[in-house]
Amino acid sequence: MDHASNLNRTTIDQALALLGERLEQTAITPITLLVCGGASLIATRMVSRQVTKDIDVLAFVRNNAVLDKAKPFPAFVDRCVAEVSAMLQLPASWINPGPTALLDAGLPDGLMDRLAETRHYGSRLTVLFIGRLDQICFKVYAAADAGPGRHLEDLRELKPTSLEMEMAAHWVTQQDPSEGFRLMLKEMMRKIGYEQASERL
Repeated sequence: MDHASNLNRTTIDQALALLGERLEQTAITPITLLVCGGASLIATRMVSRQVTKDIDVLAFVRNNAVLDKAKPFPAFVDRCVAEVSAMLQLPASWINPGPTALLDAGLPDGLMDRLAETRHYGSRLTVLFIGRLDQICFKVYAAADAGPGRHLEDLRELKPTSLEMEMAAHWVTQQDPSEGFRLMLKEMMRKIGYEQASERL
């Protein structure tokens, strides 16, 4: 596969479909993944960028509502992920639980009621892509922490309203309540034109 380090809309869907096929062979019960980040933005066409390096799994979902941390993946999922990696020549971490620690301090209220899309890949894999407001929350957090780059570009393209930005910023300060981070967050907000929301933080 060319540009093996990148996934686009087609290869995201292809990789998940193959994962679903492998799980059909090995999974006793169906699994549901809650996905965020660039892959979710691209798959749901929320932004115009074409590629991402991986698929970020925020949580495993039980009974349509209970969120379990996704780290580590169960062994049978790891095996299926490795098989797909070999089949498509993808990096070993093409799908990973990188952001699952966000569950520790709590996700934005109502996240599960705002899902952008649900996709079924066979009878053993369901993927839930998070909604726009929650993407804004995560991108505000990442952009304040990382500075200029793809997170900030994604955030600009999502075009938050002032109220959405304020809501996201308040959630972010629950994740990291330190004064140093709050100052970085306020500065980032001012730089991209949300001065009033910044002053209210």
